[in-house]
Amino acid sequence: MAEFKNPNQQGGTQDNRSLFVMMFVMLAVFFGLSYYRQKTNPKTASPNAPAVTQSQSAAAPQSAAPSPSSALPAQAASPSATPAVQAAAEQTTVIENELYRIEFTNRGAQVKSWVLKQYQDTDNKPLNLVHTQAAEKFGYPLSLYTYDQGLNDTLKQALYVPSTSGQITAPGTLTFKYSANGVDVTKTFSFDETYVIHADTQVTRNGSAVRALLSWPGGFGDQDNAQNYAAAQIDYSRDRNEQHLAAKKVSGGETLNGPFDWAGVSDNYFATIFLPDTPASASVVTLHNELDVAKTIHRTGFGSSSPAKGAINVPILGAAFGDVSGHTQTRIYAGPKAVNVLRNIYSTPVDGKRVSLEPLLDFGFWGPIGKYLFLALQWIHSHIVGNWGWSIIILTLCINVLLLPLRIKTMQSGLKMQRIQPQMDAIKEKYKKYKINDPKRNEMNMEIMKLQKDNGVNMFGGCIPTLIQLPLLFAFFSMIPKVVELRHAHWAWLHDLTAPDPYYIIPAVMIISQFLMQFYTPSPGVDPQQQKMMAFMMPAISGYFVITYGAGLGLYWAVGNFFGIAQQMIMNRTSLGKEMREIAAKRARRKAGSPVIQGKR
Repeated sequence: MAEFKNPNQQGGTQDNRSLFVMMFVMLAVFFGLSYYRQKTNPKTASPNAPAVTQSQSAAAPQSAAPSPSSALPAQAASPSATPAVQAAAEQTTVIENELYRIEFTNRGAQVKSWVLKQYQDTDNKPLNLVHTQAAEKFGYPLSLYTYDQGLNDTLKQALYVPSTSGQITAPGTLTFKYSANGVDVTKTFSFDETYVIHADTQVTRNGSAVRALLSWPGGFGDQDNAQNYAAAQIDYSRDRNEQHLAAKKVSGGETLNGPFDWAGVSDNYFATIFLPDTPASASVVTLHNELDVAKTIHRTGFGSSSPAKGAINVPILGAAFGDVSGHTQTRIYAGPKAVNVLRNIYSTPVDGKRVSLEPLLDFGFWGPIGKYLFLALQWIHSHIVGNWGWSIIILTLCINVLLLPLRIKTMQSGLKMQRIQPQMDAIKEKYKKYKINDPKRNEMNMEIMKLQKDNGVNMFGGCIPTLIQLPLLFAFFSMIPKVVELRHAHWAWLHDLTAPDPYYIIPAVMIISQFLMQFYTPSPGVDPQQQKMMAFMMPAISGYFVITYGAGLGLYWAVGNFFGIAQQMIMNRTSLGKEMREIAAKRARRKAGSPVIQGKR
């Protein structure tokens, strides 16, 4: 298979610069992303390290704390003439439709479990959106948050009287009432056939309104590994401009005043978002706690079976949402960050304008490219093949077919470079006596650039396909872990395209394909030693990322490499490829007969 031989085993030229620029950019981005993930992932802490609790956060002074006019001061409880309304014992009420099964308890009129029927956890059971460990410590979903910690505790432990108990099939309504010691609470929830519910809550003490907010105190049931905890964020849209705050930017107990189109908390795949009936008077309290998950965290990758040493403290983000008047009326979306679902849920119109929840699905810096890559992937999945793995393969082949003309152009540019290589070597020979910092060296560069221009050679022409492919690769890199449709998506032996391959088959195939791609792709003007270094270094770097990243990325990368290798096999049989090999062979024979050190004249 002589045609597989690299046709460019020759001395360095100006194109070395473009090679190193390309390599530097790729390494900088990859290691930058790796550094970012390490900084944001939970770190092992001492077992004795104190955890920040919600009560501590709420009690700490905040720069954005509500003014006395917006948060009513606590009043001394006094007996009320209103008869007490309390249940004698704890009981549960279940609301169910085709999408969820929500279990309320009348203790605190809050949610004990919120099961999404169409999604599974790591044990292949229906996913409970409630993070049980966090809820037991910081509070359950739809509990009430006030600026009085004592009142918070009372409202969470109170036994409310429900309008009904047992089973409710949506659409339906559930109301909880509580009255004792001057405190009166009414919480009404309405349900339909979607993921959205409506809440109407009001708290008074001795007849005065209390600013009580509905809360999702923190976490989601799918958070079982470091990546999901690190992906937690506060999301909100204000005046149709969305923001996404990572855990390190969130202060516990901070009040953000409206207007808000929507606001809430999310992780990679799921979200709880409040959409107020009155955006102008809405407010949000950000909740940031820490939780030791050493006994419950799911480990992936190398060393996944090793026991935890000490505590593993992770960020637990939550949000409390309400109206400054104390009477909160809002819709609540609790479900997947699926684009087809989010784009059909809109905020309350303001001045005739409204926004959807689609911006909740954020792909980061490469977001615009990642979004359209996913939409193309979704179209293939819906119209061509109903498997996400095969959809990735088809999308990869389509992208590479579209890039084929550029690759042919690159090969033509490489041939032109080889044709003028002897003349370039002669120019270098003329100036080799000058030191690298000598001004005469600039004259050498000018002569080489003029020679290339006269012969229609673009020194960066060989980098164009790579410079186009890198943004696509980085967009895939940021898109894969944020698409709920790929979560637990099966392909061949893989059970989750967003998780690393547990058998390391994809990484092995990736390393082999990357090696062949680097070794056989023509690189005009690149020194043989440099090419050998790249042939081993790049597969090692790419293999590391595929081993620790979602298998979907490795599938995309490896298929693209095999397409490139097959393309090179065909090109090597064309007249263009044959001429390139002949020129390379002549240069190799000339070098073999020259009694000089390799790489020098």
